[in-house]
Amino acid sequence: MKQIKILCYGDSNTWGYISGSDHQRYGNNERWTKILAKLLGSDFEIIEEGLNSRTLISNDTRPGKEGKNGYEYLIPCLDTHDPIDLVILMLGTNELKFTYNKSAKDVGEMIEKYFVKTILNRKSQLRDSYPNLLIVVPPVINEYQDYCKANDKYLGASHKSKELNDIYKDIVERYNCYFLSNQGLETGIDEVHLTKESHKKLAEMLEDKINNIYKTT
Repeated sequence: MKQIKILCYGDSNTWGYISGSDHQRYGNNERWTKILAKLLGSDFEIIEEGLNSRTLISNDTRPGKEGKNGYEYLIPCLDTHDPIDLVILMLGTNELKFTYNKSAKDVGEMIEKYFVKTILNRKSQLRDSYPNLLIVVPPVINEYQDYCKANDKYLGASHKSKELNDIYKDIVERYNCYFLSNQGLETGIDEVHLTKESHKKLAEMLEDKINNIYKTT
């Protein structure tokens, strides 16, 4: 059996940002990408492509935050790791920051136009195939807790992030790709980043989903 190559494309929750820390990262035994690799075993290759503050198409204007536009790097990333069997996409959180003024509907439209269509139609340069796509809904943001509320960075994002489950699910159904909701994924003190326990839970849910995909395809 050939090794199945899976690209994990996301933001700080894919990178492994520790909730409430000053840019500290969960270790190789703690973040979901590494746990998933161990759970799936040697028949799978897991590629980590998480970037702190990665957006969908917005450009972060803060000093030192260049290169956060997720779409601009998507095609180079797909071609770098070609051929890819499956892309796990977990994005949308940063686009809900107050400064970008985006609705949940806007986020869904950007995911569909710039990511779903691009990934599913990016033919491998090395073989006659296209990537499959599994969309994971980012965790719900709680803008009302003190830590998250302190700078109003995510003002208005709580309700919007709750809407993403239905919006992303509808996209997945229309494009015949795969879906994983954020049910059971809890955030830590900053109410944005996954807890260590949720990293483990996400990896386990993805293992089950991926095993089902590749038992039937």
